[in-house]
Amino acid sequence: MGRWEPDARGRLERAALDLFSERGYDETIVADIAERAGLTKRTFFRYFPDKREVLFSGEKVLEELFTEGVRAAPASAAPLDAVAAGLENLAPLFEERRELVIQRQRIVVSNPELQERTLIKMASLTRAVAEALHRRGVGEPTASLTAEAGVSVFRVAFARWVDPANRPPLSDLMRESLEELRAVAAAR
Repeated sequence: MGRWEPDARGRLERAALDLFSERGYDETIVADIAERAGLTKRTFFRYFPDKREVLFSGEKVLEELFTEGVRAAPASAAPLDAVAAGLENLAPLFEERRELVIQRQRIVVSNPELQERTLIKMASLTRAVAEALHRRGVGEPTASLTAEAGVSVFRVAFARWVDPANRPPLSDLMRESLEELRAVAAAR
């Protein structure tokens, strides 16, 4: 494939995932990724600051979809219902890229540095969701608690979704996890 072929970013992401899967994250260098994609290292660095960010480049989209869903929930929606709307809004993103997401997750769980990066990204997502709740007029500590709960629901459902033994759509697993949370919160 030539350097001038379209979708350089996508080619770099695909090459990185393939190489990380084949060789391991630590054994793959940026030059390998660029070469596999038919591009230069310089082109790689136009799109990504380092090889780790290839795996996390979609996090901004995740945050935008989640918070957009929270903001778009009906004004009468309770905070947890607004978060549920946010969860529903992001599910299609994962479903359309299921195999790539599962491949990415295998890479992440095999590397402590990448697991740590995931925790940082989840903390950022939680702050963004709390801010979206604040903009809806939800005060503290309700906004922060609800955001933490929503991101936890996402994480639990996501872990179930990437398990090969599970085939239900992510949205179903998120709804189930949210109902479990509601049941736990309602128990006295």
